[in-house]
Amino acid sequence: MELLTGGGLALSAGLNAYIPMMVMGLLARYTSLVELPATWGWLANGWVLIVLGVLLAVEVVADKVPAVDHVNDILQTVVRPTSGGIVFAAGSGAITPATTDPGEFFTSAAVVPLACGVILALITHLGKAGARAGINLSTAGIGAPVASTVEDVSAVTLTTLALLLPVLVLVFVVAAVVVIVAMRRRTLRRNRLVT
Repeated sequence: MELLTGGGLALSAGLNAYIPMMVMGLLARYTSLVELPATWGWLANGWVLIVLGVLLAVEVVADKVPAVDHVNDILQTVVRPTSGGIVFAAGSGAITPATTDPGEFFTSAAVVPLACGVILALITHLGKAGARAGINLSTAGIGAPVASTVEDVSAVTLTTLALLLPVLVLVFVVAAVVVIVAMRRRTLRRNRLVT
């Protein structure tokens, strides 16, 4: 279950870096639904939540504006995988020595959850950025706000499922893959008919 939680959070971070961190922090701070490991407790700090809220607002707005969303995706190529690593490690309950002994971190097994999260978030981010470029090109930028809203709703849904019903992360991911494959096939068929 911990791997499903961490994986779902990392995939969500690939869509929006701040949603899973913000949701985890808010739930840990104000409810008993999430209990963060001690080394990741800083996610529930009031100042961290304020900073995450501001960054989330900036990303939500920037991601809805054509051309600006492309620049945002370039900048987020580092941020989203980093967020994915953090939320995977925190969500999977990994206790890491990163905050107490950074030198030991890379020689211990603690780097594994962080690396898994980075890889999952990076794959999701690259797929999102690639799809967004195609959407912007094919719709002259009009599709950017719609695609961004779908991504944000997906990130919130995936984060919620990962934290509250981790088994459903698999259902969500499989459904998303089926929808993406079906859309891709339809686009290829339409392109063949045009040519």
